[in-house]
Amino acid sequence: MEIVILKSADEIATVVGDAIEDLLRTHEAPVLGLATGSSPLPVYRELVRRHTEEGLSLAHARAFLLDEYVGLPHGHPESYREVIRRELTGLVDIDESRVQGPDGGSDDIASAGPRYDEAIRAAGGVDLQLLGIGSDGHIAFNEPGSSLASRTRLKTLTEQTRQDNARFFDHVDDVPYHVLTQGLGTIMEARHLVLVATGAGKAEAVAAMVEGPVSQLCPGSVTQMHPHVTVLLDEDAAAGLRLTDYYRHAYAHKPAWQGL
Repeated sequence: MEIVILKSADEIATVVGDAIEDLLRTHEAPVLGLATGSSPLPVYRELVRRHTEEGLSLAHARAFLLDEYVGLPHGHPESYREVIRRELTGLVDIDESRVQGPDGGSDDIASAGPRYDEAIRAAGGVDLQLLGIGSDGHIAFNEPGSSLASRTRLKTLTEQTRQDNARFFDHVDDVPYHVLTQGLGTIMEARHLVLVATGAGKAEAVAAMVEGPVSQLCPGSVTQMHPHVTVLLDEDAAAGLRLTDYYRHAYAHKPAWQGL
């Protein structure tokens, strides 16, 4: 696990943008994993800027979303498919048919998860999966207590997560109770995990994820077991870490050829 501590969300977005651009320019059929929430938004703005100002193309890429609410009507502005379209995919040159998310409107929710996992496998797997982390340590919607080997499936949101997400809705009562989410086992199959966290509100979860035990109590801690995971933090999100001097030293002396 590589820990990168930078001064701002904009600096993080530049570094992650470089990694995604390198993937797009060096792979014939790159597969991106896209997360929603506030943490990835600066990254998406940077990719849109590179597309509009520098001609970066995503037309040859495919994208898979981490999760989706269950029960929101098609086209609801807070469905994650619409959020991603609004923040990224609708602003660049990737065709809508190449962007796929879990089917939260399926009449057969029980089989929607396995079908989604199969779609990811059929695409060759995710090359770079962008992640955030919740204040309780969840990644995607794998809440505390989730199996570390879980697959894409239906999950019930905790009240904390519903409260956290209420800012996107008119009222907390409008936040769905259920989601379809990639499981921790599904996420861990991506070839490169890139997790972004900013702000003091994420410091406790980040410390548990990076330096705590691997535990269902902090689902994000499973990423300690991944062979290629990069965690990018601002100073506030890194405030609870004990080995920050080493993390800064290692990144400052990292060979350029290694990339992110």
